[in-house]
Amino acid sequence: QVQLVESGGGLVQAGGSLRLSCAASGRTVSNYIMGWFRQAPGKEREFVSAISRSGGSTYYADSVKGRFTISRDNAKNTMYLKMNDLRPEDTAVYYCAARMLSFSTAPRDYDYWGQGTPVTVSS
Repeated sequence: QVQLVESGGGLVQAGGSLRLSCAASGRTVSNYIMGWFRQAPGKEREFVSAISRSGGSTYYADSVKGRFTISRDNAKNTMYLKMNDLRPEDTAVYYCAARMLSFSTAPRDYDYWGQGTPVTVSS
């Protein structure tokens, strides 16, 4: 089992920045590919970004590429998502997730989930 806890969400004006954190505990977290997803009201959960076990490879949705940066610190069992130039359309609950197998953008492929942290971007 892996337990994930997100933090760092909040209210920010358009153009602002936030850094989300995902603290992991349980099994050796460095064995897992980790990702960020988000879900806006009335919409399906969507892929935002993912990072390989070592942190050497990263993946982004086109909508956030160039604005968001994913990273992880396996010594601290923590993953981060630095979000710059936030837009109202980035408003959502952000979730971190983990999976054992290869990279995937599909929420159904992830085995473990946090409870989510809300991000609201005002215009």
